[in-house]
Amino acid sequence: MGPWLPDGELGTVMAEGLARVEDALGTAVASDHAFVSEAAGHLMSAGGKRFRPMLALLAAQLGDGTAAEVVDAAVVCELTHLATLYHDDVMDEASVRRGAPSANSRWSNSVAILTGDFLFARASDLLADLGPDAVRIQAKTFERLVTGQLRETVGAQPGEDPVDHYLAVLADKTGSLVATSARFGATFAGVDAALVTALTAFGEEVGVAFQLSDDLIDIVSEGGASGKSPGTDLREGIATLPVLFALAGDDPAEARLRELVAGPVVDEAEHAEALELLRRSQSLARATAVLGDYADRARARLDAVPDGPVRDALAALCTYVVTRTS
Repeated sequence: MGPWLPDGELGTVMAEGLARVEDALGTAVASDHAFVSEAAGHLMSAGGKRFRPMLALLAAQLGDGTAAEVVDAAVVCELTHLATLYHDDVMDEASVRRGAPSANSRWSNSVAILTGDFLFARASDLLADLGPDAVRIQAKTFERLVTGQLRETVGAQPGEDPVDHYLAVLADKTGSLVATSARFGATFAGVDAALVTALTAFGEEVGVAFQLSDDLIDIVSEGGASGKSPGTDLREGIATLPVLFALAGDDPAEARLRELVAGPVVDEAEHAEALELLRRSQSLARATAVLGDYADRARARLDAVPDGPVRDALAALCTYVVTRTS
């Protein structure tokens, strides 16, 4: 359970809902073929925050949270997320995911790609029972996921601001599916349209904030609490927001940092130096402020949410994404 979720009756309802989601996920990844079941269940068994299902279930508590479609919709969102992780690991040539060997390193790139496809197929099967509107929403979400990945792969185009490009990629790659999670939960619980719209916008903004916090944790985490070694993005030459701010700046105090982070930092001594410079840089402070801005924008969406434990939990989520350390 997320540390931002409350105790009491709402916490109990959420725990029961997540248990149903977990059971349904187990069913969804199972196959008549043992190897397919093993590969499809690999990342699910490795854990994860189940952030998207939690948000779907929580949004549903503003309506009829017991509606059967709510759990199915939450499972669709998590299956979609898991499928993208298999594909991401191939593209990033990652060796570890959630503290376990990635599917591509354990088996092969082909197995990882096909397993992701299998999970997309299972999500589509569940979607078919949720109706054509849900299928269309998921299709548009998937389009954004792919568009974000493509834009990240090719990078900012000439004349395009790298920071704006980066934030747009996060909105597509992460924010879109988190938004759909909140939208599905609220919609299938019968929440009124205006509130569904507010919750969808909340999901997108808090989703971007969540990814930004992941990027910052990769820098500030001392012990790899995030499940990967600190500074992994630096080693791989992935320019997250603090690095983009450093590269775009002209502060003489960050001249050495700009020199180091202009590409992958693979030398151990230079990596340690870059990480230390980044941790005390104004560029990191600026990125942290952007994270806070997204969390504040998400919190402002809660003006449309009735007072009560659900609103309190969503507000606590906004605080959590800024303060989390793993």
